[in-house]
Amino acid sequence: MSTFIGDYDCKVDDKGRVLFPSSLRKQINSASPDRFVVKKDIYEDCLVLYLTEEWDRQTQIIRKNTNPYNRNHNQFIREFFRGTAEVTLDSNGRLLLPRKLLDLTGISKDVVLAGMNGKIEIWAKNKYESGQMNSEAFANLAEEILGSTTLNDE
Repeated sequence: MSTFIGDYDCKVDDKGRVLFPSSLRKQINSASPDRFVVKKDIYEDCLVLYLTEEWDRQTQIIRKNTNPYNRNHNQFIREFFRGTAEVTLDSNGRLLLPRKLLDLTGISKDVVLAGMNGKIEIWAKNKYESGQMNSEAFANLAEEILGSTTLNDE
């Protein structure tokens, strides 16, 4: 599994293409390094880009935890997959992002590609910057989430 780190300022052209940063490309550890799945994030007003292997892992989690014959589960499955698209890097290292998804998240020109462990978030730059937590709030959240866990050397 690839682990992505770093924030990269990029531009989306008029056709919806964004140049995929070479620094992120170097972080790809995949048999299919040019194939991705993109979708709207569940919680945030951004897009999420998965390598196909990670996307397959995500869909296995969905399959394991849902029953398509349960109405609520079926509705969740529909919404989870709504607008999802497979995208590939072109010969110039660009991703063509679907216009529908760009419009849905308010992405127009300036974007940030943010490495988030096994995925990459794609944000309108102004939304990404305005959503940053202050240091104190982040420290409190870190303490809440990690403060009671035991850290073991592996």
